[in-house]
Amino acid sequence: MNDYLTVNRANWDGRVPIHVASDYYDVEGFKAGGDPLRSFELDEVGDVRGKSLVHLQCHFGLDTLAWARHGARVTGLDFSGKAVDAARRIAADCELEARFVAADVYDAVEALGETYDIVYTGIGALVWLPDLTRWAETVAALLNPGGFLYLTEFHPFQDMLDDETGSVVAHDYFAGGPEVYDHPYTYTGDEPLEHTVSVQFTHRLGEVVSAVGAAGLRIEFLHERDFTLFQRFRAMEADGGRYRMPEGRPRIPLMYSLRAGSAPARAADPTPSSPAPTP
Repeated sequence: MNDYLTVNRANWDGRVPIHVASDYYDVEGFKAGGDPLRSFELDEVGDVRGKSLVHLQCHFGLDTLAWARHGARVTGLDFSGKAVDAARRIAADCELEARFVAADVYDAVEALGETYDIVYTGIGALVWLPDLTRWAETVAALLNPGGFLYLTEFHPFQDMLDDETGSVVAHDYFAGGPEVYDHPYTYTGDEPLEHTVSVQFTHRLGEVVSAVGAAGLRIEFLHERDFTLFQRFRAMEADGGRYRMPEGRPRIPLMYSLRAGSAPARAADPTPSSPAPTP
């Protein structure tokens, strides 16, 4: 518990070769031109051509490199050196220009040494961070004036519900605190992990919004969605690569996305006019 970063890094280092080889990530499909970005992300982020983008907690960089294909100048940061090595290899294989840096997200400002038009963070990232206030301050420090954060995540509402049906409130939404998990497999369901323990942190939606606002960023939108990207509850039904509750069941929030902008640069004060000549 006191050394969550070491525990989680060992866990994620072990996931890298499994994930790279998995059908779930389909690296070969990506190399052939596949795009892992979701349609709502492309719509909400907008045109990235010519813009600088940093992807925090980028894993082995598929989403990062996808933004490069859409025209952004990209940087990816991840705390797993093995993930960063894999990202660099894939970038070279695809002949995509990208910078990848191995560092903890809380050290991103010093590790990267530059600022960006867009800070992007992908699905399933915040659960690995104990301090959202510090994270949001890091994001704000990485943004150029007029730039923005784009975050898409799993909705914390679903964590209250039972795993079988997703219809019974079984867990305390306000419980908080870190949770220690010991799972022999990663979510791609392939070969077993060597380091099976991980430490994760639950964050309520209000925490996320409050941290972003307190860091000086202006919330542009918060969109909630009634679908997710995997079978979170056994009762869920597949719907073209998405998963929803069965027809006739009340819809619940399963994902959300947030965009928040930094203040634009202030215009320089006009040069004062010369004083009128003395008569």
